[in-house]
Amino acid sequence: MHQFNHSHLHDHAHEHIHGHHHHIPQSFGKAFALGISLNLIYICAETIWGIFANSLALIADAGHNLSDVFALATAWGASYLSKKKPSPNFTYGYRRTSILASLSNAILLLIVTGGIIWESIERFYKPATVTGKTIILVALLGVVINGITALMFHSGQKEDLNIKGAFLHMAYDALLSLSVAGAGIIIFFTHWNMLDPITSLIVAAIIIWGTWSLLKDSVTLAMDGVPSNVDAFAVETYLRSLPNIIDLHDLHIWALSTTETALTVHLVSNTNQHSDQFLNMVAQRLKEKFRINHSTFQIEQKNEASFCNLADINTV
Repeated sequence: MHQFNHSHLHDHAHEHIHGHHHHIPQSFGKAFALGISLNLIYICAETIWGIFANSLALIADAGHNLSDVFALATAWGASYLSKKKPSPNFTYGYRRTSILASLSNAILLLIVTGGIIWESIERFYKPATVTGKTIILVALLGVVINGITALMFHSGQKEDLNIKGAFLHMAYDALLSLSVAGAGIIIFFTHWNMLDPITSLIVAAIIIWGTWSLLKDSVTLAMDGVPSNVDAFAVETYLRSLPNIIDLHDLHIWALSTTETALTVHLVSNTNQHSDQFLNMVAQRLKEKFRINHSTFQIEQKNEASFCNLADINTV
């Protein structure tokens, strides 16, 4: 049997040895630091003002803004850990910590949101006076901070999926803070205090909606499932369409981190003339079409394939 490992087709021939992929430009380090700092300060202020104004909507929004810090810290931490070299005990390096961080963040956010929902329901039975003016000012401050943070990542969001995720997260939260400010305006003019727990429930629902997707994807990646952005059937169809490939088995697709995907497969061929150029082409195509960055192929001749477990054909 002939085994070929064509994992990373970049200018650096041995990049896979160093475990460095999807570099986040050095200039974004300051953006991460500033974005996290601004949001931490805002979360503390929003929580204090939320308690002072007796506003669950502000406290709920502060809980959601905490997800911004988790998202930015995870992306920043993953970019740092991805630069650490693999070791004898951690042969893939430490990139998988980004998956564990996403999973823990999702669980923590769901627990915090549960407390917000419980308190909101109690407010329906025990209404409280809310300071609408404070809600307006604090929420508008959130629009500014989230907007500034989003703009810091705007220039890189077209080239890097991690940066794009940070950009969209912050831009989305700026709109969410705007909705809280809108509720504050209504409360200020109408004194309809019941809108505060209603708004907090809406914010909690949005958190759960976004966090549930994060939780589901994190569990999938932690269990070595196929990442949601990869069509396993399309990958298999492509591999079976390759010249002189008559069968395949032991096809596995899994995530090395929240941004990197790996593939291994046994390809059964009717010829032994597959060149490195051919395999480089296949690996490059998997990267471009399916965003699979690490590809490992084992080429088997038709008569050799009988020694492998063909019952695993089409297994992903």
